[in-house]
Amino acid sequence: MLRRADVIEGALYLLDEEGLDALTLRRLGERLGVRASALYRHVPSKEALLDAMAEAVLEGVGEDLDGGDWAERFHCLAHRLRRALLAHRDGARLVAGTYVAARNTLGAGEAAFSLLSVAGLPEKEAGWLTFAAFYYVLGHTIEEQAQARLPTDDNWYARLERSDTPLSAGFASALTAVLESDPVERFDYGIEILIDGVRSRLTSSPRGGSSPTPRGAARPSAGTAARGGH
Repeated sequence: MLRRADVIEGALYLLDEEGLDALTLRRLGERLGVRASALYRHVPSKEALLDAMAEAVLEGVGEDLDGGDWAERFHCLAHRLRRALLAHRDGARLVAGTYVAARNTLGAGEAAFSLLSVAGLPEKEAGWLTFAAFYYVLGHTIEEQAQARLPTDDNWYARLERSDTPLSAGFASALTAVLESDPVERFDYGIEILIDGVRSRLTSSPRGGSSPTPRGAARPSAGTAARGGH
């Protein structure tokens, strides 16, 4: 008898083999040896299937983040999320297009939120930064996976060589540095900048975080702007 776990496992196998764009319920049914209609008992729509796949991809990401201070654990969480996304073809695109309210997905988010709260950010700002950090991980990993699939004769190097757009020497050098660098090193740099930004914000505010001032508005005094940490 076909189980829901079989459907999700088969979908992830198909994802790895053919990519996200080729994933359909019909193709999955063929892979599992059943009609597409038989899948609806377990996943009522393609959206539900993608949600279930994303939840499976994130299994364990937010668990057992013990040892070290909040920054070390946040750093570990970000790298763990990146590795989970890279473990499957188009894994980052898959997760980026879903909004799952289930254990693995919410657990990863709450893990990040809890660490930022421990650091001293107010709840609202810890929530904002949790999403900002996850967007960074998703975006970086989407680009990693997309660039890895480009053919040698049409990758970034080849496209830049064919381009007739003039570039400053500085920007040309920066692009070369990006293309030649280790993706893990670049990713790590971004996470460290994010962590440094949290530390800087906390040390510049008397009581932790503060709500950002809208553009064009007068900045309130430190006494009225400061907000308590949680």
